[in-house]
Order: sequence, then C-alpha cells, then structure tokens
Amino acid sequence: MDQSDRSVPQDGGAPLLRVLPLGGLGEIGKNMLAFESGENLLIVDVGLMFPTVDMHGIDIVIPDAHYIFERLDQVRGIILTHGHEDHIGGLPYLMEQGLQGPVYATALTRGLVEGKLREHKLLAETDLHTITEDSVLELGPFVVEFFHTCHSFPDSVGVVVNTPAGRVVHTSDYRFDPTPVDDKPTETAKLRRWGDDGVLLLMADSTNVEREGSTPSESTVETMLEKAFANAKGRVLLATFASNIGRVQQIINVARKYGRRVGVVGRSMVSNVKIAIQLGYLDIAQEDLLTAAEMEGLPAHEVVVVATGSQGEPTSAMVRMSLGDHRQISLREGDTVILSAMPIPGNEEMFNRTVDNLFRQGVDVLYHELGDVHVSGHGGREDYEHMLELTRPRFFVPVHGEYRHLVLHSRLAESKGVKKENIFILEDGLPLEFGHFSNHKSKSGEVEARLGTPITAGNVFVDGLGIGDIGNVVLRDRKHLSQNGFIVCILALDEYDGEILYGPEIISRGFVYMRENEDLIKRAQEVVRKTIKKRAPQQVMEEKIKDALANFTYKEIGRRPMVLPLVMEV
Repeated sequence: MDQSDRSVPQDGGAPLLRVLPLGGLGEIGKNMLAFESGENLLIVDVGLMFPTVDMHGIDIVIPDAHYIFERLDQVRGIILTHGHEDHIGGLPYLMEQGLQGPVYATALTRGLVEGKLREHKLLAETDLHTITEDSVLELGPFVVEFFHTCHSFPDSVGVVVNTPAGRVVHTSDYRFDPTPVDDKPTETAKLRRWGDDGVLLLMADSTNVEREGSTPSESTVETMLEKAFANAKGRVLLATFASNIGRVQQIINVARKYGRRVGVVGRSMVSNVKIAIQLGYLDIAQEDLLTAAEMEGLPAHEVVVVATGSQGEPTSAMVRMSLGDHRQISLREGDTVILSAMPIPGNEEMFNRTVDNLFRQGVDVLYHELGDVHVSGHGGREDYEHMLELTRPRFFVPVHGEYRHLVLHSRLAESKGVKKENIFILEDGLPLEFGHFSNHKSKSGEVEARLGTPITAGNVFVDGLGIGDIGNVVLRDRKHLSQNGFIVCILALDEYDGEILYGPEIISRGFVYMRENEDLIKRAQEVVRKTIKKRAPQQVMEEKIKDALANFTYKEIGRRPMVLPLVMEV
C-alpha cells in the first residue's frame, strides 16, 4: 500500500495524539508502543525478541527507547498486557537504562515481572500496580480500560485508551476460543459496546493472518495429550513455553486422569510455576510436585516432567536432555517426549536439531508435524474479521507481525469496510498522528490522521551484562569471524634500524589448522617479510601487512579471514 502521499504536511496544527510504535511492527517480538498527547506518554508493553541467526553471540534484542529516555518526566504509566517475554521481557533491561514510571499489570503478569525485577535488583524501586479486566485508570489525559483476552497466557488483557483524539482499541495477542481452559473467553460484549460508541483506531494482532479460519480451541490439545498419555509406556516429558501456564494446567489435569504425578525442570519453568501456584492460577500444591530424584526414581508410568526448551534454546532443560548432559534428568528408552509448541519463525533450525537429538536418545517424540501438540494463542483470519466486525473502527493499524502480515491484515480490514485511505501500515519508529490538520475543518469536525516524522527506533543488543554496547560493526566482525576465522601476525622490529627481532609469527584460528598447513604458513611469513622491507610508520606497516595477507590468503585458498597485524618496535 503506497503511503508516500500521506507524509506530514507543512501546515496544520499540533496533533491531539501520536501513536508511536517502538517495536513489534515488521517483526515477531520486541513489542513496545507509546501513546503521546501533549507532554504525556503512555507505554504499552516492553518486550524482547530472540536473536536471529545472523546476530552472532547476542543473547536477546530489546527496543531502542531513546525517544522515551529523553522524556522520562512525561511517562504517565507503563501497561503490560500479559506475561509473555515478547511483551514484558525488555522491561528490566530498559529500567536498568533509566526507564521509569508506574507499571500496571494483571496479577500473574505482575508476579512474573516481580521475579525479573528482583533478579535485576530493581524490584524495590519499581512502582507496581495490579489491575483486572474491570480496572479503569486515569493517567494524565488518557483514560485506560481493559478487556480480558483469550490467549496462551491466562491473565491476558487488551487495552482501550480513551484519548483527546478518540478511542483506541489495542488488542494485544488474542483469539476467540469458545472453550478456553480457564472458562474465560475474550470479552466480546465490551468490544461490541465500544464499537457501538465509536472506535477511532483499532490496532490489532496480525501474527496468524496467513491462516484461514479460526484458531482451534485449546481443548484440542488436551484431547491429544490424553491419547499420548494412554499410549505411553514409560515417562512422559513435555516441553512448552515457561509462561504458558494454561498448558501446564492441562498437563496436570491429564496426568491426574492417568495416575501420574508432575514435576517441572528448567529455571524459568520452576519459577513461573511457583508464582502461578502462589497466586492460585494452577490447581496443584507446591509440595505435590515431583522432586528431581522422584522424576528419575519413581516407576516410569507414574512420572510426567514439564520442561523448558520447546524452541530448542541452547541452554534449556529439554535441549540438555536431548544431548544427554542434563545434571538431573536422563532420557531413556521408553520415554515419550512431546514438544508442545510451534517453532518461532527463524527458529526452525534449532528446533529441528533438538528433535533429531531426541530421536538419537531412543525416545518417542511427538511434535507439531505429527499431531495437534500445540494450539496457537493467536487467532486466525476469521478471528481477525470478527474483531473488525465488533469494533468497526474508523482507522486501522495492523500490529504484531512481519511486514507481509501487516499488509495482508490491512487488505482484510479493507474487505471488512475500513476505507483504504484510513489504513496505515507502520513500522518501528514511524508515528501516526491524529488531529485537525486541514486549513479548514471538515463539516463534521472529525479528527484526521497523517504520518508523522520518523524517529530512530532500531534494535538494542544484550550480550552478557552489556546492554547496547554491541553495534552493527561488531556484529559484522563476528559474522566475518564465523565464516572465515582470523589470523594474527606478530612482529617485533628494532626501533633504530627496522631489523626484524622477532617473527613474523602467524597464528591461525578458524582459518586453517596450522599443523596441517605448515607450508602455507611459511609462505605467508615470507609475504610479510617482503612487505616490510621498506621502513614505514608502525600504523602504515600494519595496514600493509593486513592488505598483503588478505590478498595472499584469498589467492591461495579463496578465503578472506580477518587479519590482525601486531607490529612492535623495541
């Protein structure tokens, strides 16, 4: 959809409302959205994203929130819609960088956030508030209401922000499930009422817009679990998202039916289950969970293990078990392993590697290609159509999805009656403004919409304890190293006459195995000697050595390793 003609005009007044996405548009994860009115900011979600395959060594990716950091005194509140990592995982990291403001979340989401903040030593200084789907918050010029959403997290809410420009409905993640595990469907009555009263803007989840129909009910997973438990001769081990508390309850229900007891492994799974039990979201007592010794020692037909690692995360419990190096649980023949999740886009390689390794352990494996082991927490196209029918928005912005998802959802909205000129495809950092911008107001005095001036809103990389200290240059170097390795050339020269006192010594890592390529190394040393025959300043000599070795290695074996020359004058 061409939006080049909808840029900011030179005339017109200040906007009544700016909607500014800082993450989650054009990508899966890292969800963060800001509403701005005057000198007031309201933030919805502060998520993270897992690194893609080209982000070598990066642990997680969080939003670039410099725009917010420059206006911290304007933050009236931070709303968290639910407890999945792509909606809350970035909060402690951005708070370490200076983000502040009262944080509002439902009870279970708050419980998970408290654990993260405690780990980062931020809990004592964070202003946390518990909300429900019936809460109403007055935060500066924003009046915020909520509606319960059916999702793969039992305490999820969508957000309705009443602004000076009009009502904005932000769905967050949702589906319309007629038989949810917690018996709490998405609140359609509220959505219909708001639609009747008038919705200025709908911002709706786009994750599953490519899937026809509606998402199957969560109850279909329980049916599959019953079949798997009925056929299992040994232990049953299941991997799912640590935040999918509803799935854990389903596993507990089926385990009881088949006379089995449940244990949990994996740091985040153990922590989340403990919090969910304390807050009453799981129907099981902490003392009824199996210990690690019981998971290994009880008769196999009595044991169920719930673990992290449904995405093949390298340090997760299930991945360690698949490699045979988990310190508590060892897989054995007769075990049934169920990966109760779909691989996140871009994560297929790690997922498939884990499946292969599980088969190598001699266990029976069930995953999404072999059965209904998982139901998405996101609706399909029918769900999205129903949301549009309920809210009947004047303007529409698709959110939470890669660019193709946003385009397809925009086309769906147009087919449901939203005018093409009222549909905006945004990306991170591109604001949408609402106000009276024309030189002459329309007869009805209706609010208009226009694209604002883009701001910087990219990725901030977290690597170990470092936040934002890794940039594109470092990533490029890491990519270079991963593809061709490096060689170091060490050389000591007499500072008076330039004679070689030591070297040239050449060290190879990831380029060639030195013991098997002694002739190549000797010829490389000779290239260096010829290069430094004419004396020059140290920096110039290092650049010459770098160019000479790069040309030599490419000519000899067609590789371009990173060359690190070290010339010392003594």
